[in-house]
Amino acid sequence: MSRGPNSKTAPTRRVKADPVGEQPLKVIAFQIHEDDSAPIRPARRERKWMEDADKKFPYRCLPLVVANQYGWEILSTHHIRAVWDGTSGADGLTVENLSGDGDLHASSHFGVGVLTFHIPFLFQTPQGWNLMVRGPTNNPKDGIVPLDGVVETDWTHSTFTMNWRFTRAGTVEFTVGEPICLFFPVQRGALEKFGAELRMLESDPELEKKYQEWSASRDRFLLGLRKEKPPIVAQGWQKEYLHNAKGERKSLAHPFANESSSTEPSSQGGDHNGSAPA
Repeated sequence: MSRGPNSKTAPTRRVKADPVGEQPLKVIAFQIHEDDSAPIRPARRERKWMEDADKKFPYRCLPLVVANQYGWEILSTHHIRAVWDGTSGADGLTVENLSGDGDLHASSHFGVGVLTFHIPFLFQTPQGWNLMVRGPTNNPKDGIVPLDGVVETDWTHSTFTMNWRFTRAGTVEFTVGEPICLFFPVQRGALEKFGAELRMLESDPELEKKYQEWSASRDRFLLGLRKEKPPIVAQGWQKEYLHNAKGERKSLAHPFANESSSTEPSSQGGDHNGSAPA
């Protein structure tokens, strides 16, 4: 994740972490210019490829569904067509505005097939919290991949950019309302607090017993499916994780709001259009 090539500074105030039990922590998006913005919304549960699957079976995977909704999405304000000729110079990638009003946030700046989206906000998080900035989760786009970044938004007064890199020479399009950026807070230093250890499962007899019970149950279930036993076929899939998990089944992030009203935009689809490189 890079500071924007035309990053602008704005007066900011430090957001301090609220004491436990008082006001919730907040991510603040400062809109820098009155006439330049982009929709921000809680990340959506739905994915077109999941909707199109037989019986929508991917939704049975709760970790996948929770990850889909983990954070906020920034949506494209324009329908653009980006073309990369495979060369490393910035002029090897061109961006065409097909529709949309206002400032065009997409451009070629860094070269090497990188498409840059300029984010029209200055973000602030509580002391000790970063933003993980990346592409929309579990939502692949043919011919181009999002680049991840971790931004220390509790102190910086600079904007950042969202960058995508072509995987090969070709053409891709981003439509109006398509998510181009996902972000969520991560506590700085949390990863460093964790050690890592490799053990044999037999070293934890209680956990090993639970695993063996689950594994045997799984084998029986799969055998029942192969033999087309009616009760098991009717069940469809085992739901142990679904029943026991503490993960949310609904949207995780709160809508962005100002002092008087919610600013969450209406749904505009939210999937990549799957445009393939030429």
